[in-house]
Amino acid sequence: MTDLTREAASAFVVAAGLELDEVSGTKVVGHIDLSADHHTPWGVVHGGVYTTAVESAASIGASTAVADRGQFAVGVHNGTDFLRARTEGRVDVVAVPIQQGRVQQLWSVVITASDTGKEVARGQVRLQNVPMPGSE
Repeated sequence: MTDLTREAASAFVVAAGLELDEVSGTKVVGHIDLSADHHTPWGVVHGGVYTTAVESAASIGASTAVADRGQFAVGVHNGTDFLRARTEGRVDVVAVPIQQGRVQQLWSVVITASDTGKEVARGQVRLQNVPMPGSE
């Protein structure tokens, strides 16, 4: 499996701030410590931060699930809903599969405020299982 450490992440993912706490092919748990670095010009967290977390958590879990087959998973659709505006604080990210097939997977991701337990955003990602580069 590809290195999933923060040091191996792209600058884009690092900027979004997702830290992984647990990774498996059936669950991904992480968190983001939100700050002004994540704000829109109007002072609230940019929805792209949540969309990035949803896509990343689902892709990591789905890819982990098919790694032993020489595959990884690429997102083909991401639908993320933004439920509550935040300005700062920790949010928890939990991704679990809804369906895991031979060709495609569907993952659900919920992002909740650590301090209140209220949902901030949620999304679903459909992913395609594809051969790892160089394994074809």
